[in-house]
Amino acid sequence: MRGTGATILLALAALAPAASAPPARAASQDETAPAVTGLHRPLDALLDANVRDGDVYYLALKRGRAPLDRYVASLDVAPAVFARWTRDEQLAFWIDAYNAFVLQTVIDHYPIRGRAPNFPSDSIRQIPGAFDRLTHRAAGRAVTLDQIEKTILPEFHDPRVYFVLGRGAVGSGRLRSEAYVAGRLETQLTEMTDEFLTTASHVDVDRVTGEVRVSPIVGWHEAEFVGAYAEGDPRFAARRPVERAVIALVRPHLYPTERAFVDANQFRVRYQDFDWRLNDLTGRH
Repeated sequence: MRGTGATILLALAALAPAASAPPARAASQDETAPAVTGLHRPLDALLDANVRDGDVYYLALKRGRAPLDRYVASLDVAPAVFARWTRDEQLAFWIDAYNAFVLQTVIDHYPIRGRAPNFPSDSIRQIPGAFDRLTHRAAGRAVTLDQIEKTILPEFHDPRVYFVLGRGAVGSGRLRSEAYVAGRLETQLTEMTDEFLTTASHVDVDRVTGEVRVSPIVGWHEAEFVGAYAEGDPRFAARRPVERAVIALVRPHLYPTERAFVDANQFRVRYQDFDWRLNDLTGRH
C-alpha cells in the first residue's frame, strides 16, 4: 500500500538481485535431508507462539526458555555436515541462527533497564557487547551477531537478507512468526523485502521537502547494495553509487508524477534515524 500526500511507499519484489552462492558443494536431496529436515521446526513453533506482527512476548519467552535454549544448542552442527548443505540451506541457517541468538541475548538480560544515553533504556544496545562481543556457537564456529551480519552473510551476495534480520529493535524489518527454510527462502525474502520497502518508517519519498529518506540499514551495507543495484540510468551517473542504488530500488515503483520528481534529479537522499526501542509486546494492550 502507498501512503498519501508527501509519503510514497515503495516495493522491491521485481528488483530482487540474482544471488550467487559462497563456496559450497551442491548436495542432493538425499544427502541434505537427514541433516536439515526438522532442524528449524522448534524455532518455527517458538516464533509462532511468541511473535505478533514482528514484536515479541519476551517475558513469556524467558519464562519458558528451555525450547529456545535447546534449539540454539542444536545449531552447533559439525562443519562437515554444514558444508554438504545447499546454498539456500546455508543461508536460511544463518538467518535463523541470527534471529535466535538475538532472542536469547534479550531474554538473558530481560527486563532491560540500561542507562546509556544514546539509546532507549530497554534497547538491546544497553546490553554490553550484544552485537560485537557476546559469542554464540553455530556450525562449529564461535560467532558474534556482527560477524554473522558483516562477514558471513555478505558471502551470499543478496542484500535482501539485511531486511529480515530481527535485531531486537523496532527499526528492523518485521520478525516473521516462522523460521526461514530453504524450500521457501526465495518467497520469504521477496515478501519481506516488499514489505520493508512499502513501510514509511523504512522508505519515504517526500516531494515537499525534496528528500528520499531510507532506512540506515542500506547505509550499513552500502557495498552490498551498490554491488546489486548501482548500475542503472545514466542520467544519475553523477550521483554517488549508493544514491544510484537507492534510485534503482525506488524509481520503478513510483507513480508518473513521482517518477517525474525523481527524474528531475533535484532531490536529496537521506538516511532515517534507526529506532532502537525493543520490539517488546509484554504489557501492551
